Amino acid sequence: PGFQQDNLDAKEAHAFAREIGFPVMIKAAMGGGGRGLRIVREEAEFESAYERASNEALQAFGDGRMFLEKYIENPRHIEIQVLADTYGNTVHLYERDCSVQRRHQKIVEEGPVTIAPPETLRE
Repeated sequence: PGFQQDNLDAKEAHAFAREIGFPVMIKAAMGGGGRGLRIVREEAEFESAYERASNEALQAFGDGRMFLEKYIENPRHIEIQVLADTYGNTVHLYERDCSVQRRHQKIVEEGPVTIAPPETLRE
C-alpha cells in the first residue's frame, strides 16, 4: 500500500502511516539514489523523519514533495525487460534478480532468477 498526492503534508502522511502500520518508507516524489528517503519503524520518529526527507529532497532535486509506502523487510527486486515495435511484435529479455543493492542502488543484476519457481515468474 502507498499514498501519493500533489501536496502530501506531514500530518496527512502520518495519518496514512498509522492506517497501514509501521514500518513505512517516506520517499521523495522527484528523487532517486536513496536521496530524500527515510525508513520509519516507530510512530514517534515519523514527523522528524518526514521533515528531514522533505528538506533533503528539496535541496537535492528542487522539489520537497513526498510519497509514502509500506516498507517491506527483505524484499526481492526482480526485473524484466520487454521490447516492442510499432507492428505489435514483442519479446522479453527474461528476468533478473537485482536484490543486491547499496543505498537503494543496484550493484549486481543476476540472471536467470533462481529464488522463485518458474511458474511464478511466468505469471
